[in-house]
Amino acid sequence: MHQRSATKDKKRETTIRKPHLRGRGPHFPVLDQIVQYEFEPGYVAFTMPSLKRLRVQVGSMTVADTTRALVFYESDHLPVYYFPIEDVREEFLLPSKTTTEDPYKGTATFYSLNTGITLVEDGAWRYLDPAKGCPPIAGYMSFVWSKMGHWFEEDEEIFVHARDPFRRVDCLPSSRRVQVILDGEQVADSRRGVFLFETGHPVRHYLPIADTRLDMFAASRYISRCPYKGISNYYHVTTATKRHENMVWYYPEPVHEAERIKGLVCFHHELVDKILVDGVEISKEATAASDGYF
Repeated sequence: MHQRSATKDKKRETTIRKPHLRGRGPHFPVLDQIVQYEFEPGYVAFTMPSLKRLRVQVGSMTVADTTRALVFYESDHLPVYYFPIEDVREEFLLPSKTTTEDPYKGTATFYSLNTGITLVEDGAWRYLDPAKGCPPIAGYMSFVWSKMGHWFEEDEEIFVHARDPFRRVDCLPSSRRVQVILDGEQVADSRRGVFLFETGHPVRHYLPIADTRLDMFAASRYISRCPYKGISNYYHVTTATKRHENMVWYYPEPVHEAERIKGLVCFHHELVDKILVDGVEISKEATAASDGYF
């Protein structure tokens, strides 16, 4: 009978599931710290510590400043930053009568913020007694992102929502030919693009504006924000048959990770006739833009 090597068994015992080796594998959440809800199997919520310095401002006043935040993850939700209550300027907090109920987290108690210059109604919340199965966030507070003036990770302003460390953005120069067709007309043709690959999103093809039908463009006043790329501006595009509002966008000053797309333009793949890469039509994926939400 074949016997397993005691040396191999010993080596296996000393390496399997060791915390210091887990970083070598896929960067999933710490799965053995996730507790699912008994009443809805498959729905999960968990937290991860953030070592970044995070700040929240109302006007020019800092209302929270911490290096001990939690990133709260929850099924079907964007990540949310939670701040230790000790790192929140409690003198700015005013108890509110507003509460909300959530089966996964419990009762949220809201607070307004008054800096003496600016009053923000119901701008913060906390869970004093989290629901069973919820991660331990009783000693933490979060803020309504859109009601705050500015958010910072270290000294860089961030937008829209907390950045997800499990999301990646790769901007890769490509010599593949990209053609964009809109209303039967070719509105872009380039071999000098930058392909942007973002976790969970369709590939975006950023092209030099010189390789587009710039004569069809008209500047838009609309802007949007992305936590991973920065602030984008837009162009309307008018073909022989129709004017398309906010069809093209670009980042004049992208964040560092997306520096390669600076000044390049991108078309809504969901809304043009088609995009060809080396003559092959790229399949469309449904996104919020498919329904008119940019």
